[in-house]
Amino acid sequence: MSHNERVITARSDQIWDVLSDGWLYPTWVVGASRMREVEGNWPAVGSRLHHSVGSWPMLVSDHTEVLACEPERLLKLHARGFPMGAAEVTVTLTPEGPDTRVVIEEMPTHGPAVLIPKPAVSPLLHWRNTETLRRLAYIAEHRDDT
Repeated sequence: MSHNERVITARSDQIWDVLSDGWLYPTWVVGASRMREVEGNWPAVGSRLHHSVGSWPMLVSDHTEVLACEPERLLKLHARGFPMGAAEVTVTLTPEGPDTRVVIEEMPTHGPAVLIPKPAVSPLLHWRNTETLRRLAYIAEHRDDT
């Protein structure tokens, strides 16, 4: 399992605005390259984002589904990215004064990452999720609050 956290200089509602806008998913999630469809009830439990992973011309279409949702507090996803497999990803928001501690926990559930020893896959997931949190912070901290 990978565990990453970062204190973001934004309120939890500002960060939630980014998480709940499915069209922004590839701007902050490392590996997602484009959106194809966002189901209208996103991020309700069971709703899906239909995205692609990879780089053109080697794009692969897949989806991410919401497993649990507590607005401004928690978003748990079943993220798929063929051929790499799938993972459960939990994003938790905890207010800390005017800022928010954001934690991403990722556990591979299917595919090659499950077969790779944890000491080998954990650094890769840690690096990816460090960059994911950096991107999320850039967006949340610099969006207009109107």
